Amino acid sequence: MTDQQSPKTIRRWRRNLAGERAEAAIYRDLAARRSGEDRAILLELAEAERRHEQHWLDLLGDDVGRPVRVGTATRTLGVFARRFGGVFVLALAQRAEARSPYEQDTDATNAMVADEKIHAEVVRALATRGRLRLSGSFRAAVFGANDGLVSNLALVLGVSAAGLDSRLVLLTGVAGLLAGALSMGAGEYVSVRSQLELLQASTPDPAVGRSVADLDVDANELALVYRARGMSAADAEAHALEVIAGREPAAVATAPHQAIGSALSAAASSFCFFAAGAVIPVLPFLFGAEGGVAVIIAAGLVGLALLATGSVVGVLSGASPARRALRQLAIGFGAAAATYLLGLVFGVGAG
Repeated sequence: MTDQQSPKTIRRWRRNLAGERAEAAIYRDLAARRSGEDRAILLELAEAERRHEQHWLDLLGDDVGRPVRVGTATRTLGVFARRFGGVFVLALAQRAEARSPYEQDTDATNAMVADEKIHAEVVRALATRGRLRLSGSFRAAVFGANDGLVSNLALVLGVSAAGLDSRLVLLTGVAGLLAGALSMGAGEYVSVRSQLELLQASTPDPAVGRSVADLDVDANELALVYRARGMSAADAEAHALEVIAGREPAAVATAPHQAIGSALSAAASSFCFFAAGAVIPVLPFLFGAEGGVAVIIAAGLVGLALLATGSVVGVLSGASPARRALRQLAIGFGAAAATYLLGLVFGVGAG
């Protein structure tokens, strides 16, 4: 049958075969870095890709030929899966599954098209676990570093455009770094500390559980506690009776908690992330560059850093890294351009 197919069709089938083999290898490599249910799920995905691989093998028959080289994105994902694993690789795998070409491929079965959609959702669910673990620390890291990059670049460009000497620009940049980092650290400490205090105020008193044995069974005021915490009147009444009768632990319902961490560690992280971003615009002046050359170098370094942070955000969110990187760059350069123009106005006015 395959001898009746055009060379173009054979090439397409071979590319699909290579893609399925590469994806199966990626899932096996990811599974090797995990255990338990995650490992089992990834191995199941690899087996599903093997079934898809067999479909293209059956179509090709004797025309399988030598292995076809997959695209750069798939090869890169394979390298990451072998060496790193983690939520970043899962996020990339999620995007790869979402780009499946089978909907437009008349030789792919409907079941294969459906499989690829399900695979994307499975990988999304696995990646979500990692995203949730990263959400707090990752938000602080991106926010702190991005704030340092943009605010200090804007400050340095603004005073440079006003015509200040390079040494004064450097001094201003270092002062902005320290002031901003201290402000970020103090703000994060107050924020986390306040949140911890609010949670402590919402935590039920454990001593209340010891009073259950003395409650009036007929009045059953314990039910009011459960109703106040969100249970329906009927459910609260039934649960309170179970507790009073001793068939349930004698404890008042606890309020939901979330892991917040130490206020001091959050403050230290925010300080360091802001400082790491804020030092970049200062580097050209620190190493002796002056005037327009220093401004261009500073803007270039910050631009690269903004593209990097934007790309990471894009990968983790399952969105386009390029689009998120360009968005980050546009926002950062927009803020810096505004202060640069303001500096030019003050510089001209002072002149």
